[in-house]
Order: sequence, then C-alpha cells, then structure tokens
Amino acid sequence: MTEYRRDLTKGGTYFFTVCCAERQANTLLTENVEILRSSFRRVKRRHPFSIDAIVVLPDHLHCIWTLPEGDADYGVRWSLIKAAFSRGLPKTECLTASRQLRGERGLWQRRFWEHRLRDQPDFNRHADYIHWNPVKHGLVDSAKAWPYSSFHRYVERGVYSENWGGGLASTVNGGE
Repeated sequence: MTEYRRDLTKGGTYFFTVCCAERQANTLLTENVEILRSSFRRVKRRHPFSIDAIVVLPDHLHCIWTLPEGDADYGVRWSLIKAAFSRGLPKTECLTASRQLRGERGLWQRRFWEHRLRDQPDFNRHADYIHWNPVKHGLVDSAKAWPYSSFHRYVERGVYSENWGGGLASTVNGGE
C-alpha cells in the first residue's frame, strides 16, 4: 500500500475539503455554525492563518487558507478545530468501537482533502468552486442566497458581481 504524502509547503495556500462522518441528511455544520465559527477563531488565535475563502454546507465545508511564512502545519489546525467544535456539542452520536478506542467523538471524517494552490488561476478556480458549491448541491439557486460563505466578502471587494453564480454551472469547475 502506498502511503499518502501531504504537501507541506511552508507559508503555502491550500484548498481543503473537510466532511462530517455521517453525510446523509446531516445538517450538523449549518445548525451549529456559531460553534464552528468560534472553533475557527479560537484556533486562529493560537495558530494563525488566513481564511481566503470558505463555504460551510450542512455536512461538509470547503476553504482556502494561507499559512504564515515558515509554517506548514495545517494538520494541527484542523485537528484543533474539529476537537473544539466537537467539544461544543452534546454527546448524542453513536460511536463505533474504533472511535471509542481512539477517544473520538465520531462527528468528523478522520481525514480531509488538501490541495496546495500553485498560482492565481488555480486559486481562482478553487474560490469559484467554493462559492458555487451551495448551488451545485441544490441548496440555493444562486451563490448570493447562501449565508455561510465568503462569497459576500468577495462581492464587497468587487471580485464578483452580486449576480455571479446564478446559472453558471458550465463555467465553474474544481474538485470535491
């Protein structure tokens, strides 16, 4: 079996996908978005990074982070964010024997997907993907209708028009 190697470029900019353990009909993240936001803030204070783009969906999230120069430890940050979020919720989930053995809550998938962004076009494709994702999943008809997204900041900064993301499926790409 080949071991997966993560890209650990210090000061890099990365696209992430992080998913809940149970994705079917799960609304954990949007129902508890304030706990998630608080978890991000708490970790950012001790382990700085910038959130360049983000979307929180009911059962997963996508984001782009830039790490400080000389730092590539996004794994610690994700572990701390997941743990803080989990601690903020009552223990109601069923746990597998494996999760019980590891002392895990079972709210998150253990792994996450990461991709280091190589250039501005790569960044733009992934930012578009992030902001289009609620439309892709049929949650809303346009990007502006989804409240848990950095799309609104991008509109304020003039990156997108307010009407961007309404029926542009063929022009928005990326990977999940």
